[in-house]
Amino acid sequence: MLVVKVKGYASPEAIERRYDEINAFEKMLTDNGTKILKFMLHISKDEQAERLRDRVQRPEKRWKFNPADLEDRKLWDQYMAAYETALIRCSTPHAPWHVIPADRNWVRNAAVAGIVRETLEEMNPQYPGPKGWDPAQIQVV
Repeated sequence: MLVVKVKGYASPEAIERRYDEINAFEKMLTDNGTKILKFMLHISKDEQAERLRDRVQRPEKRWKFNPADLEDRKLWDQYMAAYETALIRCSTPHAPWHVIPADRNWVRNAAVAGIVRETLEEMNPQYPGPKGWDPAQIQVV
């Protein structure tokens, strides 16, 4: 949705329709028992610049670099506006967005892990029991 919006690959009407389709799809999933966790890992413009420089300067990280990233970086403000719109339009009670500060990996990891842990504790998943047999009656010889 972001690239499509920022680069004008779809009409504003098509983009609005896609937001509605995303929300309807996520609602169908949650109505059928799926738990959705959405994370927007937000890095600052300065941190992005540092990471791009690092990818160019360090041979072991060059595989991550794409020169097209520099062209997209020029559209930073448009991408941030597109993110804001997507977060507003697609954060719902059944599938909320979590915006995570990601300039530091340990902060990002701790925040995401905390949300995942809390969600799992609320869900209280359990192993299913045996169906059609009693473990006490089974002997493996």
